Amino acid sequence: MADKQISLPAKLINGGIAGLIGVTCVFPIDLAKTRLQNQQNGCRLYTSMSDCLIKTIRSEGYFGMYRGAAVNLTLVTPEKAIKLAANDFFRQHLSVDGKLTLVKEMLAGCGAGTCQVVITTPMEMLKIQLQDAGRIGKNKHTSAQRKLMPETVVAGTVEAKSPTAMQLTRMLLREKGIAGLYKGLGATILRDVPFSIIYFPLFANLNHLGKRGVEGPAPFYVSFFSGCLAGSTAAVAVNPVDVIKTRLQSLNRGSTEDTYSGVVDCIRKILRNEGPGAFLKGAYCRALVIAPLFGIAQVVYFLGVAEYFLALLPKKDK
Repeated sequence: MADKQISLPAKLINGGIAGLIGVTCVFPIDLAKTRLQNQQNGCRLYTSMSDCLIKTIRSEGYFGMYRGAAVNLTLVTPEKAIKLAANDFFRQHLSVDGKLTLVKEMLAGCGAGTCQVVITTPMEMLKIQLQDAGRIGKNKHTSAQRKLMPETVVAGTVEAKSPTAMQLTRMLLREKGIAGLYKGLGATILRDVPFSIIYFPLFANLNHLGKRGVEGPAPFYVSFFSGCLAGSTAAVAVNPVDVIKTRLQSLNRGSTEDTYSGVVDCIRKILRNEGPGAFLKGAYCRALVIAPLFGIAQVVYFLGVAEYFLALLPKKDK
């Protein structure tokens, strides 16, 4: 995507289209990742990604795998658009004669990762509650959990229903203000900034290796595989922080599960109760989610999908 000059509207549209397609394809794997990362020793319901997905389908139906997808599909467009457009913006302004040093490539990625957390943090906050509701529903609810889940009476018994994204948003805004939606902001920055620092320079250099000539762009399949490889590498590298972020943003806990007051407290309790291996929970799921997301993004940029649609718009007479 750095090989050709693209207008800002086209960058935003391309990022949004790529996000929508990618999330639709890989969301069930992302749900499995969240549930695997959140389960603690003594409360393990799932042994692997496939076990999680099979049990989810059996207990919640096919669409149970898409809990929280509406939040992602709504917010992933501005999130991916900001991330990809910001990286191009910083690369353009940091380049000298069209060339970037590795340090400047990393700075551009850092800027992109910092910009995106404005959207990423509330999106992840809401998505995690919805994704993890099925796992928590199999354990005894804590008082905080019951507070979040409206009750209905069915056949003389009281049943807790999973809250909707709007109910969660209203509850968080009412009780904690805008800060409620930005819980885990620090952990999100610690995840997304290093991810972008790794991903964007790695993609640019892998993509450069596949160029047909000095000036020609890389073939689309090179861009796709470069995006997949760079995405999966960055995803696994920052997975320990993703585990911390997921735990901190989860409002719902089983009655025997630990709660955390911050990043340091979370790290300490995970190391003490679950060992260092817990920081790699869901790593392969996250790699399987991120790889196609960014591979698809590069292909959308390569094909110029946004440019095609923008060209169909009537042009203003000068």
